[in-house]
Amino acid sequence: MGYKVEIGLSNKHLHLTEEHIEVLFGKGHKLTPTKALKQPGQFACEEKVDIVGPKGTLKGLRVLGPARPETQVELALTDARGIGIKAPVRESGKLEGTPGCTIIGPEGSIELDHGVMIALRHIHLSPSEAIEAGVKDRDFVCVKVNGERAVVFEQVLIRSGDAHSREFHLDTDEGNAAGCNNDELSEIL
Repeated sequence: MGYKVEIGLSNKHLHLTEEHIEVLFGKGHKLTPTKALKQPGQFACEEKVDIVGPKGTLKGLRVLGPARPETQVELALTDARGIGIKAPVRESGKLEGTPGCTIIGPEGSIELDHGVMIALRHIHLSPSEAIEAGVKDRDFVCVKVNGERAVVFEQVLIRSGDAHSREFHLDTDEGNAAGCNNDELSEIL
């Protein structure tokens, strides 16, 4: 039997730099946490923005905190296609060659020249959890999701480090296709 990992479905969201927070929400604005996420130090914020692409607008995308070194918009393929953005599948933070968009907040807007992506499915593990699972940072594994629409996901990236806690991140397109929910167990094969 393989190593069990809780599923965390990732809805469309974005991460902002301090500079972009101030442009979108006003000078001196600090993000307002509403819910702690499973990854240590990460949180969902009260703040929301609209994302504009060539064919439409996605309204009310939640900002996740804390501020990051680079602004990153994470969409599911369905979301990106719906607004006309050809976003590549990428590991978080690997933004070179990604398309941009317009971000509209209550106090201003930003023309982002890159930073829109579809997150590569991945598993967060602490170093001790990675040892327990028999994997290491940067490995790729297969993960089985049971249920009525059981599926095996291939090419799942392991992200292990002190700032990680056990969770299998899928976007909403992948989670819906597999018929799974948050906190259900998956299995590293």
